[in-house]
Amino acid sequence: MRKRGQLASADVGRFRYEGLDRTLHERARLGVMASLLTSAEGRLFADLKRVCGLTDGNLSRHLEVLRKAGMVEVWKGFDNRRPQTLCRLSPMGRQRFRAYVRELQRVVRDATPPRRARHGHPTTLPAGWTKEG
Repeated sequence: MRKRGQLASADVGRFRYEGLDRTLHERARLGVMASLLTSAEGRLFADLKRVCGLTDGNLSRHLEVLRKAGMVEVWKGFDNRRPQTLCRLSPMGRQRFRAYVRELQRVVRDATPPRRARHGHPTTLPAGWTKEG
């Protein structure tokens, strides 16, 4: 029989979330990846910059991190003799980002208390416990 506060063996490491990829777990890169996932043909640099609310330099830096990780492809071309940069997810980037989103969904499920525990104050503690501060 377990003592109060002791973990069941199934709960050990439950909240480690190994699938939260550090490369993706940054606000700007998360936005870039989500934006690119919604556009199979990719996005032009200027459009990506606007939808993600980033500066040229900031977006360039984050794209470089994602490109080096093999998650984003960056293509250079011209439109009416004007240079253009097209960004899109690589097949591996699409796979890794989808796995990352599944792990985030797991976090949300874990952080959503059962219906019966959503309201009211937590259960009272046994005698001998005092609140700090």
